[in-house]
Amino acid sequence: MKKAIAMPNLGYDMEAGKIASWLVAVGDDVSRGQPIAEIETDKTTVEMESLHTGTVVEIVHGDGVEVDVGQVIGYLEVAE
Repeated sequence: MKKAIAMPNLGYDMEAGKIASWLVAVGDDVSRGQPIAEIETDKTTVEMESLHTGTVVEIVHGDGVEVDVGQVIGYLEVAE
């Protein structure tokens, strides 16, 4: 089953975040809790952890792109 990876809300006033860098690539297997990307906000850079165990199947937005909170930035294929 394909699961969306969305830009997280890292603060009550956060409207968008910048993908500083992806720590994984398409085809990589990831575990729940594994850091998969670094997200930049106005104040800090935070490692975003995977919410699921699966395989990265698509990266929608690459490094350096600013994305609204909740917008899809990638997809994982997870076992049901």
